[in-house]
Amino acid sequence: MIRLFVGLGNPGAEYEATRHNAGFWWLEALAGKLGARLVPERGYQALAARVNLPGGPVWLLEPMTYMNRSGFSVATLARFFKIQPSEILVVHDELDLLPGQAKIKQGGSAAGHNGLKDIHAQLGTLDFWRLRIGIGHPGVKAEVVNWVLKKPSPTDRDAIDLAIEKSLGASDLLIEGAMDRALQLIHAGPQRPKPPKPPKVPPGDSE
Repeated sequence: MIRLFVGLGNPGAEYEATRHNAGFWWLEALAGKLGARLVPERGYQALAARVNLPGGPVWLLEPMTYMNRSGFSVATLARFFKIQPSEILVVHDELDLLPGQAKIKQGGSAAGHNGLKDIHAQLGTLDFWRLRIGIGHPGVKAEVVNWVLKKPSPTDRDAIDLAIEKSLGASDLLIEGAMDRALQLIHAGPQRPKPPKPPKVPPGDSE
């Protein structure tokens, strides 16, 4: 089961609506779904909430250390509550997915994401779960930093919000530990429209 949900982003009003904060957007939506209130926790340098569920407590965490030092908050809370890396889900923006897409996986490389790199360094492993929220790519590597620290277009933001809403529908499965079912739900594409039925030919109209 997932016992610690982590949303990655940068603190401060100037970053609030930028692409790099997609992880914050998801975590705040989860807090709303669970009726939790994120509050400052100085010891973790983060906003955090504890939700007591029938299967045990679940933590929500937003590191307030800026992206490249996210690992401190994650590792400090995880070690204190004896949460294993495989019980952690980190939600973050993903350049290699289009807005509207979301993918979940366990492990894999940090792929240049500074938040993931620091969590890896602090935990000593990449064996945590990752929910990747697509933000698209500017097309030029040199523009990546500028891209992630800018607001998405209204169309892209709507697509990202839809991906957050859809993937949030798997949160109960993630908490239960039904990872295969959660993966299927998150990765499922939109249902294809059914082809229209051919019109009925009235009797006597056939050639």
